[in-house]
Amino acid sequence: MSDEPLPEPDRVPGAPHPREAARVIGQDGAVADFIAAAQAHRLHHAWLLSGPRGTGKATLAWNIAKWLLSDAGTSDLTAPPEDPVVRRIRALSEPRLHLVRRPVDEKSQRLRTEITVDEIRRLQGFFHMSAAEGGRRVAIIDAADEMNPAAANALLKLLEEPPAQAVLLLVAHQPGRLLPTIRSRCRELRLHPLAPEDLGRVLADLGLDHDAAQLAALSGGSVGEALRLAGQDGLEVYRRIIALFADYPRMDRRAAAQLADLAAGRAGADGDPFDLVVTLIDRFLTRAARTGLLGAPLPEAAAGEAEVLTRLAQGPEAARLWAGAQAELSARARAGRAVNLDPSALVLDMLIGLANQPAL
Repeated sequence: MSDEPLPEPDRVPGAPHPREAARVIGQDGAVADFIAAAQAHRLHHAWLLSGPRGTGKATLAWNIAKWLLSDAGTSDLTAPPEDPVVRRIRALSEPRLHLVRRPVDEKSQRLRTEITVDEIRRLQGFFHMSAAEGGRRVAIIDAADEMNPAAANALLKLLEEPPAQAVLLLVAHQPGRLLPTIRSRCRELRLHPLAPEDLGRVLADLGLDHDAAQLAALSGGSVGEALRLAGQDGLEVYRRIIALFADYPRMDRRAAAQLADLAAGRAGADGDPFDLVVTLIDRFLTRAARTGLLGAPLPEAAAGEAEVLTRLAQGPEAARLWAGAQAELSARARAGRAVNLDPSALVLDMLIGLANQPAL
């Protein structure tokens, strides 16, 4: 068995953990709403931080925890990094903070796929044991939509009778998966995809020198997805996809085979090459469909993309055909991968299927 530590389930590969972030970028509305409630003494006991993956929900949760427990009092949720409370939070040693996330299975020594009821019982124990000390206590559940039914029901009981001076921060990528009764007992802070300039600021904070506008276009404003694309050279892969379709319906079969071979690479810490290639083909087809309805998207995700998409998708009928191709071919490729078919053959079949559709 490997001696390497398991990855943290609430951390994006290739990025620092959200507890390390000193500020929240591009979510001024959510920050202002929380601070206004706190300063008006209307601090709800449970907050649901929702929105697409990679938009800063966990970063917001950790900055709220630092702000509340350090009594920073600033107007932007920042807290001095030298503050002892902030240092303890970053080290996961602050006794007034409890983190709930997917645990390690003791038998397999692998991360579980869901948050179990035992984790919520530990949360209940944290509030019970820390009650005698008084003062505010904070819990972060990341991600709340990963709870199994038993865990969700246990959390609901806690929300129905919240402990005094407790603040629960629920990070949820798909809040619709939560029990309606859980959602109704939380005040929601909705986060939105980051604008290119905000995404660029986040990448700069992380020390990444990439084209923020192109990454924003491909990632949908998700920092997590932008980091995955940056770590796997996704912009270059997307440029190769654009080049493949530059002379459509003619397609360079050698270039298509080379792209398919790329998908057969070994999955690593940065992600799975097959998933990257299929995801970027999906996004190309989706952007083609949208071009037929709304015109070429800006900013471009690759040089010359707008020209290629405009030629391929001239009107709603073409948009419908590209959307149908995306749904059919992507589903077929992913189904084949699920039963361990050759990833290179699956991607090549997907590309040839697109080239052989005369209606497009």
